[in-house]
Amino acid sequence: MSVHPSEARWRDALEASLNAFLDAHPVGSADALYDPIHYLMSLGGKRIRPVLALAACEAEGGSMDHAMPAAMAVELFHNFTLMHDDIMDEAPLRRGRPTVHMKWSENAAILSGDVMYTLALMALEGAPAEALADVLRMFNVTAREVCEGQQSDMAFETRDDVTVEEYVGMIRLKTSVLLAASAAMGARSAGASQARVEAWYRYGLNVGLAFQIQDDYLDTFGASGATGKQVGGDILADKKTLLWLTTQASEEGRKALEPWVGLTPASGTDQGEAKVAAVRAAMVAAGADQEAQRRMADHVNEAMAALDALGLTPETAEWFAGLAKHVISRSH
Repeated sequence: MSVHPSEARWRDALEASLNAFLDAHPVGSADALYDPIHYLMSLGGKRIRPVLALAACEAEGGSMDHAMPAAMAVELFHNFTLMHDDIMDEAPLRRGRPTVHMKWSENAAILSGDVMYTLALMALEGAPAEALADVLRMFNVTAREVCEGQQSDMAFETRDDVTVEEYVGMIRLKTSVLLAASAAMGARSAGASQARVEAWYRYGLNVGLAFQIQDDYLDTFGASGATGKQVGGDILADKKTLLWLTTQASEEGRKALEPWVGLTPASGTDQGEAKVAAVRAAMVAAGADQEAQRRMADHVNEAMAALDALGLTPETAEWFAGLAKHVISRSH
């Protein structure tokens, strides 16, 4: 992926703005209500959503400052969802460090997460006046959709009749719409027309869908050293990913998966390795790996079509195209 000349500037400005915003609520204030927030934000992350907001804004001729409120809002909201997701998933670690509910308590993580959501809305108050109503509407719709996606994901755990299209709809809500809204809010902050905002949304939505499918793919077919986690975790947990559901859709695939459903051995054990190997083989036999690759390529093509419709300068278009292609070529 090519590096945009402004990427370092965007990231530096974002971190400075986030730090200044959060410093208004210092560590140790309000009975440590804000300590978990500072802690989680300090763990870093890709920051792809806020950077996309800033990049889209400048691509539309706006100043980075115009989109900074939206950029901070989407990053704070994203981390709020991580704080609460970790509770629901009973996850012990986040980016290699103890999760907030493990370091403090579940109650602390719930309350601090609630405050993060409020802070995201407060950050958004600084959006340009002429765009504020639109970006607020996009933010609120997206926040609702992300929660709907999370609910669907949890409901899928106890269902054995989930379809591939239901899964795609779930990841669209849980993952992709926030990336789409980031691009759209950034563009609108620059004063972009509704038609152009919609094109940016289509771009971000398809990048997000390709990103999540690649995440699923890497969990099953990636190299453990590259991904930084044990490959096959989704298989061991019987997680209904695109790969699993595509395999299950055929009679042969369903029969191959059947002996392993409900068997959740620990990672690294002989039984665990046997399950991962058997299920992975069933997925390949069913062509699930190729179907995942096909869908990712389709989403990248859709993202590229949205870019073409925007008519960006060659240098700018190259960076956004590179981002779309990078999500399906990355190894982690």
